[in-house]
Amino acid sequence: MSPSQTLPLGTIRTEQVWKRFKADQQRMLLRDKVDAMARRLRGEKGEDWRWALRDISMHIEPGDSVGLIGSNGSGKSTLLKMLTRVMYPYGGVIDVRGRIGALIEIRAGIHPDLTGRENIYLFGALLGLRRREVATRFDDIVEFARLGGAIDRQVKFYSSGMQMRLGFAVAAYLEPHVLLVDEVLAVGDAVFQQRCLDRMREVAEQGTTIVFVSHDLPAVESICRRGIWLEQGSIRVDAGIKEAMAGYRDSIEAQSEAGGRTGEPIQLLKHEVRGEERESLTTDEPMTVELTLGGDYRGDATLHLGVSEGTSSPIFQISHEVRLTGGDRRVSCVIPRLPLPRGRYTLWAGVYSIGRTDGGTLMSWHSTGQFDVFGPMLDSPPRAVVLAAPVFVPHHWEE
Repeated sequence: MSPSQTLPLGTIRTEQVWKRFKADQQRMLLRDKVDAMARRLRGEKGEDWRWALRDISMHIEPGDSVGLIGSNGSGKSTLLKMLTRVMYPYGGVIDVRGRIGALIEIRAGIHPDLTGRENIYLFGALLGLRRREVATRFDDIVEFARLGGAIDRQVKFYSSGMQMRLGFAVAAYLEPHVLLVDEVLAVGDAVFQQRCLDRMREVAEQGTTIVFVSHDLPAVESICRRGIWLEQGSIRVDAGIKEAMAGYRDSIEAQSEAGGRTGEPIQLLKHEVRGEERESLTTDEPMTVELTLGGDYRGDATLHLGVSEGTSSPIFQISHEVRLTGGDRRVSCVIPRLPLPRGRYTLWAGVYSIGRTDGGTLMSWHSTGQFDVFGPMLDSPPRAVVLAAPVFVPHHWEE
């Protein structure tokens, strides 16, 4: 794009962006260590560097809502900080057009020696708003942040939760063209997190561009239409939010399955998930899970089964006490009416001894594989709800 071309307000554009930090040898990726070793073998001098971002190119249109997902250390927060110009790239081009409202740290944009009131007007001035424009939004900001009489107290005397509420309210209510939000929302309580998510949906519907970083995948999926999955500083997937989430979840599950549980007293030798007709599972019809456990452990234990949509937190979990006598043991669990809608799910299993004070892990909680369910889709939730309820409930209506 030539310099003479003007991008619309709310546009985010990055081209071949690279970012590096001086390396912490214990945290360097293997390929960075290999590169450093090769340089030393060639006799080249200089510091070893860790690349946090590698060749990031993306174009976000005005009004898009984008979720940045990925594991810790994948580069999400670094990219967000460069979009706010807190950091600058080693190489490449970053162009963000319009006013930016950002919440990337608890105190981001908040001066501790000023009062809450003074901070609101200061932030507005930095965004280029006139004092009367800020005044028209002042009451909404104070009400949303639930600060009351504390608005005229110096911010350095606020709790971390109060600072976060003020920071988000200011960023979200002063009508930015681009709203950037990092995982910092996790500091707030569940009620305030819900209110923040609702406000993010409102500003998205008003045409504000949103970039949201969070490990709360259902929250990201409920707000964002597009997902960018970062892995080791590179874009792995840039697609619709469901496609990006599916790829990321598959990666999490594959890592769990490959992690290995050697040395544990109990091993899962075999498992099978089948429906009434064996080859498929259907909503509201029977599901059978058959496990074969192996090991020399003898004693009472509890077998836990869970079903999730990608993370280790199950949609539902079932437990059963078993007596293990050494050797192989086959256990079956039958669910008469499967309460899951159409989709792909993950089965989890774990075995723990009974009566042990140390927790008695015999087989740690882990993913055993995926299965597909055929049946109805869930109804779409109203915009005020974080996400669709994950369980299908058979029902009918009468009037």
